Amino acid sequence: MKKLQYITFIAIIALFTMCNEEQKETDNVSTDLVNNPNTLQEGKATNTKLPAVEFEVESFDFGEIVEGEIVEYTFKFKNTGEGDLIISNARASCGCTIPYFPKEPIKPGESNEMKVSFNSKGKSGKQTKQITVFSNANPNKTIVTILGNVKPAK
Repeated sequence: MKKLQYITFIAIIALFTMCNEEQKETDNVSTDLVNNPNTLQEGKATNTKLPAVEFEVESFDFGEIVEGEIVEYTFKFKNTGEGDLIISNARASCGCTIPYFPKEPIKPGESNEMKVSFNSKGKSGKQTKQITVFSNANPNKTIVTILGNVKPAK
């Protein structure tokens, strides 16, 4: 019995180690670039070649959604600054909302997209979800919002 417990323990450790290694391989953006000392410090930029992110639309309303429906919206944005834009993360205010953001640097003048998926399962009434986008731009946090009114399924 102890041998089985020991083998199970080793298998669990190996599983967690493999999952951790997989995460390291997919992280291709250095946090040193995002936590860049050349971005905004106490209201003053120390470098003139900074990226800037500008979203075409900062808020999108899906209107009426039937409970259980999964809806998506693609936020389009442009790097209007002078340096490469690196998005390190995008976090939603709720687990029902998932942002998909580009991992590669966006050159000055280039445009890109961030798709946001909202799962209305278990939701009802007016919904407002914020997505905070973290980048090396000035300022380093930008918030976009999705809205909708979830109606009960028939």
